[in-house]
Amino acid sequence: MIPRINERTVAAQHPLGEALVRPLSTREGLTDHTVVAHWPGLDFSRQCGLPPSGPSTSTTHCGSIPSSPVPGGDRRAIAHIDVRLHPDDRALTGPEWAEVGHRLARVAGIEVPGDERGCRWIAVQAQPQRLDLIANLIRLDGTWNTQPFDLAQRLVKEARRIETDLLLTPVLGTGERQAVRAVPSASAQLAAILSQLADEQSGPLATVRGLVEHTAHRLARQPGDTSQTTAHRLELVARRIHHIQQDLHTTAAHLPDTAPPRVASTPSPVRNSARRAR
Repeated sequence: MIPRINERTVAAQHPLGEALVRPLSTREGLTDHTVVAHWPGLDFSRQCGLPPSGPSTSTTHCGSIPSSPVPGGDRRAIAHIDVRLHPDDRALTGPEWAEVGHRLARVAGIEVPGDERGCRWIAVQAQPQRLDLIANLIRLDGTWNTQPFDLAQRLVKEARRIETDLLLTPVLGTGERQAVRAVPSASAQLAAILSQLADEQSGPLATVRGLVEHTAHRLARQPGDTSQTTAHRLELVARRIHHIQQDLHTTAAHLPDTAPPRVASTPSPVRNSARRAR
């Protein structure tokens, strides 16, 4: 079983079209035989602006994007992960595909048991020996779901466990290399960290700036020239922190999302033989 992390998109139509291997209509429905697993909240999704589960699920709403911008200005909130079985593997049953979908969603941090305000996601099984996991990384409470930095390694390890549990053909080496190639580049990871640091709602710099401003206001109300001078100095500090936040946002926006894959070099058999001879 080989997992692959695809590039995030703005809308769900493209990954759904890739999963179905054909163009997709926004009014088309996915049958319950195609969607083998989904987020638990789909059963009570009328109140969330999604269609209820049943024989058909609207492709427009399954991965709907919120209208408000997401942290860092990145609106590509649709995540797409697919896994492929070995060509010689047996055909999995519906419940087995459903188990694969739920296990991948949990290890990717998309599904958290008991969290009813989490991410919307579906697992589509439309191609032989393949499953597509499509998720909206904007939670129902409006917050951004940050994926694990070691997502590729987690998927590979879970794929090996699924192979063992379902008696599938193990993939030696190939799965690890393909998954590692899909890992976000160092620049993309750094951009995410910078955006979190400079986040105006919950970032640490915003917290520090708020404390400095609060202290400055309290000192400004106290009598004495010393208090007034210190309050003014703290206001300048808060202003510099705000400038740092803006610089971090700008830097994160200019960092590239991906980088060319790097393949680890392998020593040639001739060099190994020469080393052993010496």
